[in-house]
Amino acid sequence: MRRFQGSIVALITPFRNGRVDEPKLRELVEFHVTQGTDGIVACGTTGEDPGLSHDEHEHVVETIIRTAAGRLPVIVGTGSNSTAHTVDLTRHAERAGGAVKQPRKGGQRQDDQTDREPEDGVLLAELAPAQKLDDHDE
Repeated sequence: MRRFQGSIVALITPFRNGRVDEPKLRELVEFHVTQGTDGIVACGTTGEDPGLSHDEHEHVVETIIRTAAGRLPVIVGTGSNSTAHTVDLTRHAERAGGAVKQPRKGGQRQDDQTDREPEDGVLLAELAPAQKLDDHDE
């Protein structure tokens, strides 16, 4: 299993005029490559993932992975409150070449599809306690 350590940055998703700013996104990836960042997270909650459309999510992931070009690992956030959407995003991340797929745990709906092993690569589960509807201390 791949071991992750060092500085792993949750990348923001830049926008200009209501659209993903692809040149700025590529610039951010290049900045982290040249500065020695050990890995980046694409489309995590810091990267505005909950506000991206499905097509925008896939475009951002593909742009980041293509720009990184294997020079640093890309952890792809694939979580959603919809199990089917999580599975679709995880499969896309696998096809795009993400080093790790990171579906969020939490939300209202869970079933065994999100607990399956990825077809290839590593699955990293993110626990987001603020998003869970149970197990909260009162």
